[in-house]
Amino acid sequence: MINLNDYLSNIPFYEYIGRYGVPWEITTRLKDIVMEIIPKLEADFEVKNGVAIHRSAKVERGVTFKGPVIVMDNCHIGAHAYFREGVILGASVKIGPSSEIKSSLICSKSAIAHLNYIGNSMVGSYVNFEAGSIAANHYNEREDKQIKLMLEGNIIETGVRKFGSLVGDGSKIGANAVLSPGTVLKKGTVVRRLELIEQCK
Repeated sequence: MINLNDYLSNIPFYEYIGRYGVPWEITTRLKDIVMEIIPKLEADFEVKNGVAIHRSAKVERGVTFKGPVIVMDNCHIGAHAYFREGVILGASVKIGPSSEIKSSLICSKSAIAHLNYIGNSMVGSYVNFEAGSIAANHYNEREDKQIKLMLEGNIIETGVRKFGSLVGDGSKIGANAVLSPGTVLKKGTVVRRLELIEQCK
């Protein structure tokens, strides 16, 4: 099926996340996973209303957290960013102003620029989403809204109606590009500005 370690080399809290195996099951369960992790965090986190923020993280004005959320050390979150329904930010992640992150895991040292949407996705380390780029998680335009993946020429049925992308370490997503639901990107993939990725039509 999918070996997460082929895409993401530094998954935070892997002992909790890795037991679910496939990325769409992880993102579907991420809210519950985060709630399980939060009580076990060290004292370096300030925890309030289901939101755990490392004391070294910087959070600008107007950020909205709808827990559960974990923000790890040395993260920087820009003004008016919005987090909901289970989010984990690995160490030194940068989230730009007015970006929305929903039910997603973003691994260490990745950057989501500004005005981005990342939904129900797993994003590796050292990944860069330029301004306005989107990881869509739902087929609004299709009658059959079940998400399918194309992997090595084979179609995989996920059985879920919401799943975004699995983005491998070191990938670069250009400004205003769109990753359609069910996108799988190998490590080091480059998506051009304004490009639409639709792997399973």
